[in-house]
Amino acid sequence: MGALLLPSSLDALRLNRFTRIPGEGILAVVVLLALPRRRLRTAVAALCGAGLGALTVLNLLDMGFNEFLGRGFNLVLDWELLDDAQSYVSDAMGGTAATAAGIGAIVLSVLLVVLTALATVRLAHLLARHRPRASRGTAIAAIAWIACAVLHLKLAGMPIASERTADAIREQSDRVVGTLRDEAAFAREARSDTFGGTPPDQLVPELRGKDVLITFIESYGRSAIEDPVIAPTVTPALDAGTESLAEAGYQARSGWLTSATYGGSSWLGHSTALSGLWVDNQQRYRTVTSGNHLTLTKAFQKTGAWDTVGIMPGVQKGWPEAEWYGLEKVYNAFQLGYKGPKFSWSTMPDQYALEAFQRLEHGKKRDKPLMAEIILTSSHQPWAPIPELVDWEDLGDGSVFKEIEAAGKSPEEVLADPDGSREEYGKSIRYSVTSLVQWLERYGTDDTVLVFLGDHQPRPRVSGLNANRDVPVTIVAKDPKVLEQIDDWKWTEGLRPAEKAPVWKMSDFRDRFLTAFGSTPHPTKE
Repeated sequence: MGALLLPSSLDALRLNRFTRIPGEGILAVVVLLALPRRRLRTAVAALCGAGLGALTVLNLLDMGFNEFLGRGFNLVLDWELLDDAQSYVSDAMGGTAATAAGIGAIVLSVLLVVLTALATVRLAHLLARHRPRASRGTAIAAIAWIACAVLHLKLAGMPIASERTADAIREQSDRVVGTLRDEAAFAREARSDTFGGTPPDQLVPELRGKDVLITFIESYGRSAIEDPVIAPTVTPALDAGTESLAEAGYQARSGWLTSATYGGSSWLGHSTALSGLWVDNQQRYRTVTSGNHLTLTKAFQKTGAWDTVGIMPGVQKGWPEAEWYGLEKVYNAFQLGYKGPKFSWSTMPDQYALEAFQRLEHGKKRDKPLMAEIILTSSHQPWAPIPELVDWEDLGDGSVFKEIEAAGKSPEEVLADPDGSREEYGKSIRYSVTSLVQWLERYGTDDTVLVFLGDHQPRPRVSGLNANRDVPVTIVAKDPKVLEQIDDWKWTEGLRPAEKAPVWKMSDFRDRFLTAFGSTPHPTKE
């Protein structure tokens, strides 16, 4: 009964979900009662039970994915994300906990399939031994189910007649079919490109001579600015940053983008914003990164007028996508010189990553201006412990953060407290934004153009169960001509976008940016 009625999200895991009549159970009993031979009945019961156990495992995976990513588990695409989940647990709670969790998940999955199969076989034989009584009971249950379905009767707010198992099978099937159809359609879409054939001298001519920095802030979503619990921590930092940047001669404009991902899978947000394509699953990501679709960062490289660099503190293994992004040089977690402690998943504080960027690239004399893609990771869940800002002169190799990390909250403490998670999330966004603002005040020049944006909203428990997918996006520059190019965007002045500021799909950003700064479309087609 529990397996037949189990919902696919933790929020739906309530008593009223289990006070229903499962139509699939009645149908299974009818089939089992109709089988005269014990061996055949055993085989059918075992098969049905194993299938129900496997579906239960998928329901549990749906719960996890809905909890963290705001969507269900995809049978075709999402198996490799389980490795990422284990890595996240390892970074947040230690290798022992990750290993135990992985082994526990495998054992639980096997037990669910085996025990559900055994239980179904046992019930099948019980029904056979009491066939007359079981037949009468099944007939009564079937009549009750039909009556409740026809009359739409409810108990505790839920329809009494349940088709939950059939719905779950249908949902999984629709995802699989949709994914297979989408793969071919998206491959055709990715081969078409509005700016794919644009000559190098016709790409971003209005930014020639400028250092252009495209910075993603992990989990920086609309909830950080509008949620009543989170906003009081974040919005003062944004307003203070607007004022201090104005005193330093900078102006800013801000709007909203609707991200292709939610709660995680940051690389989908990065690739969507920079490719101009809607990359909302792993298959689309593999397709686009293995092709030649022009990214915003590669557009700068294609001109030959910029040096292109990636600052990737979250990358801890090979990253072949660098070529697709057009990044001539990439610094991963091990190449930024950091000797301090990790802050849960984040390999280093954002302040240190920005200082390393200054030391290794931005502060050097060069023949060309710089285009950099920078990923800031301190606001990655579980938001504990959170770094604190230190004097920039004291950053050194990052050892200064050892005491700060040791004094911070533990991931277990924050994850177990929903309200505490929201508060700590707000603090992490404040830290990341303030680090970036201080870096710009300290090292920015008259020719610096900073674009910074969120990659996705935080997990549903923090952003809100009905939150949208919007993230803030901001452009900051000292040269007034830069912001004049985007006047028709109608973005809000300052670092904090207004509630009614324009909202675009994140995949629209590349083309709008290229167009605003003088690029000429030369489409390529499939």
